[in-house]
Parts: sequence; C-alpha cells; structure tokens
Amino acid sequence: MQRSDAEALMPEQRWRSGPAKHLPFALVLGVGALGLVRIFQYHWRQGAVLLGVSLLVAAVLRILVTDEQAGLIKIRGRGMDAFLYSTLGVVVIAVSLTITGGPLSR
Repeated sequence: MQRSDAEALMPEQRWRSGPAKHLPFALVLGVGALGLVRIFQYHWRQGAVLLGVSLLVAAVLRILVTDEQAGLIKIRGRGMDAFLYSTLGVVVIAVSLTITGGPLSR
C-alpha cells in the first residue's frame, strides 16, 4: 500500500505545506475586512470595533498556534506579538466606544 506525499509528511510539515499555513492570517484579515466594509457603510463605530476585534483575534491566535503555524501574524516573539496585538486591539475598541458626537455619529 503506497502512501501519498501529504500522508508521508510529519504533522508540522503537513501544516506548513499549502494554504493551511496562512489560515490564521486569513481569519484576521477577514474580520478586518468586515470592519472596513462597515466603516465604508458609514457605521464607523461598528467597523472600528471589528478592527479591534481582529487585533484581539490575532493576539489569541498568536498565543495558541506554534511559530510555524502563525504564518504572517508572526512578527516578533510570541509574547511581544500577543502583548502588542491585544493592547492595540483594546485601545482601538475603547476609543471607538468612547467617542461621541462629531460628523460621523451614527
């Protein structure tokens, strides 16, 4: 019985091969794109919250997945990435929820 090349690879190598290594980045990018769509629809507060949520998703994924699996969300060390993503995500959400009035107050 002959095994295919994908089955012959170790689990880490299987993860690194093909588009699977970009899944964490694709998830973060998808949530961020949804946030930008909401901003372009003049729901800037909801869009900004979604952008902050995408940063928090990046922080959680950076903690949960290995360095090889992190793909494009890996910039620095795991701890520093998680700290910076989560801090920036919380700040973006806090600012978007506390701004009142202005020309875009929907």
